[in-house]
Amino acid sequence: MPAAEIRHDWTRQQVLDLFAMPFSDLMFTAQQVHRMHFDANRVQVSTLCSIKTGACPEDCAYCPQSARYDTGLARETLMKVEKVLEEARAAKAGGATRFCMGAAWRSPKKKDMPYVTQMVRDVKALGMETCMTLGMLNDEQAQKLAEAGLDYYNHNLDTSPEYYGEIITTRTYQDRLETLGRVRAAGMKVCAGGIVGMGEGDKDRAGLLMQLANLPEHPESVPINMLVRVAGTPLEKQKDLDPFEFIRCIAVARMMMPKSHVRLSAGREQMSDEMQSLAFLAGANSIFYGEKLLTTANPEANKDMQLFSRLGIQPEKYQQYSDESEVEAELNARISEQKDDAFFYDAAK
Repeated sequence: MPAAEIRHDWTRQQVLDLFAMPFSDLMFTAQQVHRMHFDANRVQVSTLCSIKTGACPEDCAYCPQSARYDTGLARETLMKVEKVLEEARAAKAGGATRFCMGAAWRSPKKKDMPYVTQMVRDVKALGMETCMTLGMLNDEQAQKLAEAGLDYYNHNLDTSPEYYGEIITTRTYQDRLETLGRVRAAGMKVCAGGIVGMGEGDKDRAGLLMQLANLPEHPESVPINMLVRVAGTPLEKQKDLDPFEFIRCIAVARMMMPKSHVRLSAGREQMSDEMQSLAFLAGANSIFYGEKLLTTANPEANKDMQLFSRLGIQPEKYQQYSDESEVEAELNARISEQKDDAFFYDAAK
């Protein structure tokens, strides 16, 4: 049985051996590893808000936000800070402890940085963890986000280095690794995972997890996404993924990165309650919660809570301030004074 040690020296064959375990043995071992580091009946709950939608110049074959594909997605400009805060308040009221903000950019422009850093500051003032995914970062951008107090930066590797060119050609695998390095160097936590069901094989799934687990530090959050097929994208006719293959990915990720939160991410709309329950049993302990996951459907929040109740799962708690009511009052007062301030983004500019 693999030990729950923290390793950064996995070989491809070792990971393939984990994938090849009998399913019951794999699940049992993953559950043992999970319980060594986490409460097995607690799940971290995040909400994801698309702060800038569509018109992305990248050619990621799975993505409806790419300007290269006709998916019927309306382009939207960067949200105003005040609107983002409304979304964050609603997310917190619904039980989310982390608020993730995603922008369909190759990388942020200089003019956008004051707005996104203000979003970070204000969402943190609500007493929530913050996460952003804005594309590639340079050193200065990473430092500015860190100084604003950003907790997590999400930048997925998507798949193995060998299969990557089949999915994306507009940025390299090394580009992605360098952004993760800059995030870590700036002092932020890393959120990095990938997508399964894009036509990759077992070696590619093993290669993805090997890349993540062999980073100098494991990502604190590892989203495992199941492809959501969107009409108009190159992967719209991709075959369904065997549910057990997806669960194996969750279990192997748990075993290779014992202290990381493994997130059951995109694709939950297509998953039965039974499949999601197996994912939790395999070691998933984080979900995106709410009606939308950027631009694709996500299970309704009340349905998630109903499943939690049936399984005896409680949302993981997060507390940042001893007296959040004072922080909230101060924030509301500042927002009221700054209605005309430049930080409330004017899309016409």
